[in-house]
Amino acid sequence: MRTRSMSLAVFCLTALTLLATTASAQQTYQSELYRFQTEVVATGLKQPSSMIFLPDGTALIVERQKGIDRFDPRTNKLTLVEGPDAVIGTDTGVHDANRPATLTGEDAGFHDLTLHPDYAKNGWIYLTYSDGPRERSTTVVDRFHLRDNKLVDRQRIFTADAYSEDRFHYGGRMAFIDGYLYLTVGDRHHQDRAQELNTHAGKILRLRDDGSAPPDNPFVNTKDAKPEIWSYGHRNEQGLVVNPTTGELWEHEHGPLHGDELNVIKRGANYGWPIISYGWQYAGGPIGKGITTEKDMEQPIWVWTPGIAPSDMIFYTGAKFPQWRGNIFLGAMAGHALIRLVIQDSRVVVEERLMNRQSGRVRLVAQSPDGYLYIGNDDGQLLRLGSAK
Repeated sequence: MRTRSMSLAVFCLTALTLLATTASAQQTYQSELYRFQTEVVATGLKQPSSMIFLPDGTALIVERQKGIDRFDPRTNKLTLVEGPDAVIGTDTGVHDANRPATLTGEDAGFHDLTLHPDYAKNGWIYLTYSDGPRERSTTVVDRFHLRDNKLVDRQRIFTADAYSEDRFHYGGRMAFIDGYLYLTVGDRHHQDRAQELNTHAGKILRLRDDGSAPPDNPFVNTKDAKPEIWSYGHRNEQGLVVNPTTGELWEHEHGPLHGDELNVIKRGANYGWPIISYGWQYAGGPIGKGITTEKDMEQPIWVWTPGIAPSDMIFYTGAKFPQWRGNIFLGAMAGHALIRLVIQDSRVVVEERLMNRQSGRVRLVAQSPDGYLYIGNDDGQLLRLGSAK
């Protein structure tokens, strides 16, 4: 699949003008299909990046610079998840043995949460975060149980061999397909590693639910290759989600200066970074040879130029906005918008920017079981989107 349209194409639809402000915490907007209202339901969050709903109706929110909060949508109350083995953020590298610390600052911190497919039976919750001292950190995966609002039975199941001396490009997004855990690991600010199979940096990995490598992964029998690798040639993957209709794994990643990409992930495929790219060096000039195509390297299905710094991503399946079912929603940090993508035959046919330049830097995008959309931004707000009357 080759990219035919960039985000500046005629298919890009920008949400219409803000209609009215009903209260300081509520605003109403008009999109192409719906008039919808946003309500601020929580404040004081520290870079909210992921949100998952539990069977009891409450939700867990990952805050990159803080840890995990529990949110009750019936009362809009936030409660810190804690316990004797809770993860507590710090950027000092000094760890209290009774409260293990997590490296934060720059891109480092807490990244994502997901439930085991058999959560109702085994209760496992998976968490990704940055681990190690400032001068040598990487992306790790823990799993734990939640009991009385405390994180217990914590197990480290995977540590990526993607160490770096700085705190950038951790990836850390997760998705389950058929009982296997897919994990993104960024190139860690060392772009050439994305093409090297002897490191996890710049890869999407496929793991068993205990963190081990499945024996049918594509590079298991390749000399010196990491057996967990599923695809490679990635830069900084910040969105990972399963298409509920096709079962395909969709991913997006940050380009350098512009050239953010949306990809459908294939087994063993090379997505090209840094050999091909639609972006540019921050200091000016092309990436490598300045080429965008190469034999045996995958093309993105959508490219954002100018870049939007994409963040959390979902496929909408709810009942509140039936005409949006099957659409992708993702946050735009640089774009300051919630972006809606209409998909047909694994192609993007329409892009619409909701709350354009009025949403703040959107990091978190989630859907509740009853069909509401939630977004979290760098202003520390959690907003709930519902139909406007």
